[in-house]
Amino acid sequence: MFRPLAPFVRVSLGVHVVAIGAALLVPGALAWAVAALVLNHVVITAAGLTPRSSLLGRNITRLPERAARSGEIALTIDDGPDPEVTPLVLDLLDAAGQRATFFCIAERVQVHPALAREILSRGHDIQNHTARHRHNFSVLGPRGYADEIGRAQVVFQQITGRRPTCFRAPAGFRNMFLAPVLQRLDLRLVSWTRRGFDTRESDPQRVLARLTNELRGGDILLLHDGHAARMADGRPVLLAVLPLLFERMRQQDLRSVTLDEGLRD
Repeated sequence: MFRPLAPFVRVSLGVHVVAIGAALLVPGALAWAVAALVLNHVVITAAGLTPRSSLLGRNITRLPERAARSGEIALTIDDGPDPEVTPLVLDLLDAAGQRATFFCIAERVQVHPALAREILSRGHDIQNHTARHRHNFSVLGPRGYADEIGRAQVVFQQITGRRPTCFRAPAGFRNMFLAPVLQRLDLRLVSWTRRGFDTRESDPQRVLARLTNELRGGDILLLHDGHAARMADGRPVLLAVLPLLFERMRQQDLRSVTLDEGLRD
């Protein structure tokens, strides 16, 4: 389905047309035209480096109001699957009766196909977190995005038999070329309501505090089974955070659902 360009992107295109036209046709307008283009690109860059921004296109940061009223939240877990951590996460989810969405890296799914299939067989969801989790993802052009995301879609389809419907950029960083690629691949960009910063924070209480500050139905939470920070005993901090988070959810009568379930019409 065609989605029109985001208003900010349409304005940016207009700024470029007017600035170039003024520079070519209006005497003395060159400096103003250059300043307008520079300012516009500064805003574009800032939007791309703000994971929850919707200036560059639709970006889901919360579940719909229907899900919020039902006390549903979405627990999303990035950068796996990890053969050491992911099975333990699955056990914790099963014990608490909760469901999660795993934003997986396609190359890791290729290395651990049985683990990816186990995620699905245990009632959870796998979505697209790129083929390689490139650190320069935010500066790729249309071809780079199409290759990185499209190739991942093929891998997920071949190994799991399911084609993802959601996409998350590495660290949430992107540029204005991403939205058209996602539209062609029929993917929705999903970021988060709040994150635990568990790739750099090894204190479970601090991670928990970030996740549960004003926690309410409709929230999308971000944690990591890949690249997780380690506690003093060597365990990934995620494994200590999840039981605490599930207890807080129980107290607030909240339950975690997969994104496919939470975003349904």
